[in-house]
Amino acid sequence: MKVRHVVVATLLFVLGVAIGYAGSRKVDASSYRSKSKQEAARSLLEQARQQAGKGSWERIAVGRVYYLGGMKPEGQAIFDEVLGRKPESSDIFRVARVYREAGEWPKAKALFDQYVKDNPKEEKGLAEVGSYYMLNGDRAGAEELFDRSFRIESEMWATVSAAGSYLGVAPQE
Repeated sequence: MKVRHVVVATLLFVLGVAIGYAGSRKVDASSYRSKSKQEAARSLLEQARQQAGKGSWERIAVGRVYYLGGMKPEGQAIFDEVLGRKPESSDIFRVARVYREAGEWPKAKALFDQYVKDNPKEEKGLAEVGSYYMLNGDRAGAEELFDRSFRIESEMWATVSAAGSYLGVAPQE
């Protein structure tokens, strides 16, 4: 029995070291120094993709930089991968924010609408989506979402999102 404990402890130790090593990959300065901005960005983004592993939020963050940085196909591929595998509502919301930030309201709206449908009692999310509706000229739709949000709870972040949208200020992400 003692040998079994030693073997298990050794395996756990080795596994822990391997995980720690994999998670602590250092970024080498040669990946960005003396390169064009485009080459440096591509190199760093590839490293970030590896660092992100299977984390959906992390991959969405990498996809956001690709997408907004002018490398839409690479960003879209990441979004498609994340959204194609039973995504969490928060993943849908994050990708929708990227589309909104890119000025692609129809794509963003479709995902935001899915989020609202799946999260009818998330007061902050309802208000934030309502703010985006307002910023895109749909005051009636925005105020409907504000009403729903404030019926659940009058939470400060929801209130400030709504207020800002009347002044043309997007919610703080």
